[in-house]
Amino acid sequence: MSFDGFDEEAFAFYEGLLADNGREYWTANKERYERHVREPMLALLDELEPEFGPAKLFRPYRDVRFSKDKTPYKDHQGAIALDNPLYVEIDADGMAVAGGMYSMQGERLKRFRAAVHAPASGKALEALLDDLEKAGMEIAGETLKTRPRGFDADHPRIGLLRHTRLYARQGWPADPWMGTREVVDRVRDAWRLLSPLGEWAAEHVGPPDFGR
Repeated sequence: MSFDGFDEEAFAFYEGLLADNGREYWTANKERYERHVREPMLALLDELEPEFGPAKLFRPYRDVRFSKDKTPYKDHQGAIALDNPLYVEIDADGMAVAGGMYSMQGERLKRFRAAVHAPASGKALEALLDDLEKAGMEIAGETLKTRPRGFDADHPRIGLLRHTRLYARQGWPADPWMGTREVVDRVRDAWRLLSPLGEWAAEHVGPPDFGR
């Protein structure tokens, strides 16, 4: 299947899901989801694979076992290129791309902080993030409210050290170009900008496991 864009039905499907996140709506609209969301997203990933490697399409079902929010379905369709990793999603409002370190715990978090603390790798990360901001990306990710243990409050990169997730993202509203092949070019260009951040993470933090 060739990728020809996401049509209005893709965004309308998620508008409906936001209004009624229940089994009855999902069952009645599952074929709509498959045709207008899942299949085009898989086609988009196929177009990007020669440059960015294989990708994983996330399941549309939420894991509600440990969540107070028991709504059963995700309000977006996400996918991630496994080698970097680089992320893309579609929802009722449009599309977004992201790249970076989505989950850091235990030894991964220790390695991240050590790399941020070290002058060479820490300054390299600062430069990467600065370049992404200049390109119009938003720098985001959860942070501690206080400094991490073992680091001074006046550390030159204390803001980065507080991060437990760190990524850059860019979003676009659901404009007409999303119904065309321009999507491929925009996602490809954004992923190229984001790739150095993923390469920094792979070198200093280690690759995450997304269940290949």
